[in-house]
Amino acid sequence: MAAHVPTMLAMIIVSSLMMAASMAVVGWGRRRDGLGRWAAALLVNAIGHGLIMLRGVVPDVLSVVLGNVLLSCVFVGMIAAIHQFQGQPARWPLLVAPPVLVTGFVIAFIDNFPARVSFVGLVIGLQAVWALATALQRRDAAVGRGQWLLVAGLGLEAAVLSGRALLALSSTAVASGILQASALQTLTFLATFSVVLISSMGFVFMARDRADENNRIMAAIDPLTGVANRRSLISALDRDVSRAVRTREPIALMMVDIDHFKRVNDRYGHPVGDQVLCHVVNVLRGRVRAQDLVGRYGGEEFMVLLPDTTLLGAEQLARELCRAVAESRCRVGATEGASDSRPESGGGTSIAVTVSIGVFGGRLESGDSWDMLIAAADRALYQAKENGRNRVEVATGLRRPSAQRAALDNPETHPVSRY
Repeated sequence: MAAHVPTMLAMIIVSSLMMAASMAVVGWGRRRDGLGRWAAALLVNAIGHGLIMLRGVVPDVLSVVLGNVLLSCVFVGMIAAIHQFQGQPARWPLLVAPPVLVTGFVIAFIDNFPARVSFVGLVIGLQAVWALATALQRRDAAVGRGQWLLVAGLGLEAAVLSGRALLALSSTAVASGILQASALQTLTFLATFSVVLISSMGFVFMARDRADENNRIMAAIDPLTGVANRRSLISALDRDVSRAVRTREPIALMMVDIDHFKRVNDRYGHPVGDQVLCHVVNVLRGRVRAQDLVGRYGGEEFMVLLPDTTLLGAEQLARELCRAVAESRCRVGATEGASDSRPESGGGTSIAVTVSIGVFGGRLESGDSWDMLIAAADRALYQAKENGRNRVEVATGLRRPSAQRAALDNPETHPVSRY
């Protein structure tokens, strides 16, 4: 069945313009996502098909030569957009080579429709394969399912154009003119229409999924240290506590506090204090298991969540961490007036850092909650501070509701400053 070619061209033009406008609005101010380049490619697609629709109305140099060149340029823009989304530079000399080849061939064979269709279809089909390979090359740059819509649209276009190129040399397989209806013409323009819709929507979804993923990361990760923030720590602790109560597996928790951190900020400044925080995080993360979770609970205080870990194992690890931090000095940029620092080779200064750690561990009972674990480890941390810092103290047990009410009536249990 052959459809009316001018009508199909009009559908491609309108859909390309509407999609280009939508992507331009969505991508405004977001240059790294490639939406602007993709929108420009769709605009070129609309212009190219518009010139083809005007065959016989405008000079052939516009409708035949420029129209076909613009169709090749569409995939130049799409490949460049994919590169930009992936954070890779576009190789413009290589990208513009196909349109240059199309220009020379179409001018040379402007009166030979089958040869033109065959060559242009082959070149653009190979460009679609190129775009497809580029999208698949770095699948890790995209999250979600939008990339598969993009791949599906590009794959369909590559298959149809390649098939059209192979059949174009047969006088019975294709029409004698671009505006003449035929089954192959219908299939070709339907594929083009599908690429405009499917691939463009896939690219928009890729940009949206990336934005959602970035927002999720920002909501769960401490931007300075790169570890879990307080919100995600509590969420993970709540989940693991529920599992530990259900399975009767032990669970352990550490509260880690940098000793005299206020002095570091006062003496060296907050930028150096930030480096100290990152240094301590690196020491902690380098000595825990993959299933353990290190996070910044607040300020200079960190939490280490240890699923399926006994109190003895947690205490041993805490002592290793305490010793490792004390033995590894934090190297920072050049500073002045530091009595507890020493110059290192190559310039800069190293600062002695220690931590105090409070540990809780064991099996939980029904009704135990995540805040009870934090309170227990926090009491042990306070005790470590009181006993001289740079040490580990272990909580003797959870303080359940009745014990908590008694503690509130005893002013001696109220914590004081840890500095």
